[in-house]
Amino acid sequence: MSNKYAVVLAAGQGTRMKSKLYKVLHPVMKRPMVQHVINQLEVLQLGKIITVVGFGAEKVKDQVGNQSIFVTQEEQLGTGHAVKQAESLLQDAEGDTLVICGDTPLLTKETLQALFDHHKQTKAKATVLTTTIQDPSGYGRVIRDLNDDVAKIVEHKDASPEQLAVNEINTGTYCFDNQTLFQALKQVSNDNAQGEYYLPDVMEIIKQSGEKIAAYQTEDADETIGVNDRIALAKAEKLMKKRINTAHMKNGVSIIDPDQTYIGPDVAIESDVVIEPGCILMGETTIGSDSIIGPYTEINNCQIGKNTIIKQSVAKDSQIGSSVQIGPFAHIRPEALIEDEVKIGNFVEIKKTKIQQASKVSHLSYIGDADIGKNVNVGCGTITVNYDGKNKYLTKIEDEAFIGCNANLIAPVTIGKGALVAAGSTINKDVPAEALSIARTKQENKSGYAKKIKK
Repeated sequence: MSNKYAVVLAAGQGTRMKSKLYKVLHPVMKRPMVQHVINQLEVLQLGKIITVVGFGAEKVKDQVGNQSIFVTQEEQLGTGHAVKQAESLLQDAEGDTLVICGDTPLLTKETLQALFDHHKQTKAKATVLTTTIQDPSGYGRVIRDLNDDVAKIVEHKDASPEQLAVNEINTGTYCFDNQTLFQALKQVSNDNAQGEYYLPDVMEIIKQSGEKIAAYQTEDADETIGVNDRIALAKAEKLMKKRINTAHMKNGVSIIDPDQTYIGPDVAIESDVVIEPGCILMGETTIGSDSIIGPYTEINNCQIGKNTIIKQSVAKDSQIGSSVQIGPFAHIRPEALIEDEVKIGNFVEIKKTKIQQASKVSHLSYIGDADIGKNVNVGCGTITVNYDGKNKYLTKIEDEAFIGCNANLIAPVTIGKGALVAAGSTINKDVPAEALSIARTKQENKSGYAKKIKK
C-alpha cells in the first residue's frame, strides 16, 4: 500500500452559493466539483483517500461512493478541526498526507503529484502549494526566507506594506509529513474572532519547532481557484471547458468554435472529427474518426462510429454505427441501436429500437420499441403504435420491407421480409413475407359535391 494519503475537505454548506445544493456538489461541466477532485486523486494511487463531510453528508457519500473513506465533521469549527476528524485513520501512518479542498475542481493530477514530489525532494515537514497572481488582494501571502523555504504565511489583513507587495499566494492545498501534521493539530488554538481551528496555523507551529516548510509554485494560477460563489463557479466552468477543448484539438479534433462548444470530461473523440458550433457532448460518449457533429447537437452517453454525420439533433444513451446520417432535428432516445449506413432524417424520433444496416427512416416518423431489419425503407409519417396505456409492445419489420407513408403499425405486429405496406394503412395483423398489405377505407368520389358546398 502507498504511504501517501489525502484528506478532502467537503463539509461546508457554502452559504455564498445561495443554493439548496451543497457547495461541493455543484457541477463543473456536468460533474460535481468534489468528483473532479476525487478522480484526480484516485489516479495517484494513494493509500487512502479520506473525505470529511458535514452538510449534505449522505449526498456527498452517494456521489463519491467507494472511491473514498468518509469521516464526519459534526460542527463546522474550521479547516484544522476538519482535518483532525481523520486523525483516527491516519495518526499512526508513516508517510505524507495531502490536504485539499473539495471546491477546487481544476487542480490536476500532474500538479498534485508534483507537490508530493517537491515535498519529498526538499525533505520538508510541510509543503504549501502556491501560485502568483497579478492582484493578490484578499489572499494569504507566502513569505520566503533566504533559502527559498517558507518563512511564514501572512493573511492579507495582517500583512505589512512590504508583504502586501508579494504576489505569491497560499492556494489552500498542502502536503504534510503525516505524523507531524496530527501532532501539530493538537496544538492549534481557536483563540480568534471566529472561535475556529485554522489549518494554516499548523504551518507556524511546525516552523516554531525548527522544522522545514517548503513551497511548490504552480505556474497555472487558474488551476488553483476555489469556488465559493456562483461567479467563481462560472469561471471554473469556462476554464474547464477551455482545458477540455484544447486537449481534444491537440489530439486532432477540429472544434470550429471552442467558445461555444461544451465537451464533458469523460467524452472520447478520435482524430479528424469535426465539431461544429453550439454542440453539447456529455457523459461517456465516444465518437469515431471522420465523423461530423453539429451544429447545435446534444449527445449524452452515446457510442458513435466512424464517418457518421449528426446535424442539429439530440441523442442519449444509444449506440450509433459508422457512416450513419442523422438529422436535422432528429431525437434518438435511450436504448436505440442504429447500425452502419442507416439514415435517420428530419423530425424522426427513435426510442428503444434496433435499426439494422442500410435502413432508412427519412422523415416525420415515430419509431419506438421496434426491431427493423436491413435495407428497410420506412416512409414519411410512419408510427409504431407501441403503447396501449399500460404496456409497451414490439413492432418487427424484417429485411427489405417497404413501409408506405402515413402508416400506423399497431404492435405487437410483424412485417415480413420484402413485404409492402401501402401508404395510409393501419396495420394490426402480421404481414407475410413478400405480401402487399392495404388497410384503409375505400375511396369514393362524389361528382360535383365540392361545387355544391361552395354555393
